[in-house]
Amino acid sequence: MTQHLIKNIDFSKVLEMESLVQYTEGQVVSRTLAQSKTVSITLFAFTEGEEISSHSSGGDAMVYLLDGEAEITIGEEKFSMKKGETIVMPAGIPHALLAVKKFKMLLVVVFAS
Repeated sequence: MTQHLIKNIDFSKVLEMESLVQYTEGQVVSRTLAQSKTVSITLFAFTEGEEISSHSSGGDAMVYLLDGEAEITIGEEKFSMKKGETIVMPAGIPHALLAVKKFKMLLVVVFAS
């Protein structure tokens, strides 16, 4: 039997990434697609006003907005982002996310091996 490294998603099927995680009022919803010592891939859905407070990560984190609008703070700098845009948050630098409007994102974090 083959061990799958990606989970919580159908294999050999065309999917619309944005539809794999749903908005739930007053919550940040996540769906982990892969988790290992070297990589983490997670989908998130934030309703308007929801946030993840400032924190830092041991890996470089790339955010790709699938829908909506977000404000992402990296260090002291704020970035306004919308659907289709990507930003990388460097390892060890505090960062935070705020849903200016409801938004969905794909988060890929790469860690040193």
